[in-house]
Amino acid sequence: MSELPACPACNSPYTYEDGIQYVCPECGHEWSAQAGDEALDTGLEVRDANGNLLADGDSVTVIKDLKIKGSSQVVKVGTKVKSIRLVEGDHDIDCKVEGVGPMKLKSQFVKKA
Repeated sequence: MSELPACPACNSPYTYEDGIQYVCPECGHEWSAQAGDEALDTGLEVRDANGNLLADGDSVTVIKDLKIKGSSQVVKVGTKVKSIRLVEGDHDIDCKVEGVGPMKLKSQFVKKA
């Protein structure tokens, strides 16, 4: 039997699997089984332009027109980006922008949707 991780919210050892998620019966916190171990190991904390904490899978909105390097395309202000993934580095958001394709964004140019 594999050992399940403790709850990241309350550190309860009584977590259980529910499909593709882990669930804590004590505090009710749910988190992804695939990204759960990775998020705990990295300790990555990324905040948007307003100071809100971002997490994998969040949706964000672009707050400034962003020129795409090496192209004449522009990501317009107000563009909504779904299902972001947080990575380390200067461009700390990995995502797929509709109509443009996969790219990396800086968190200072987005706000949580």
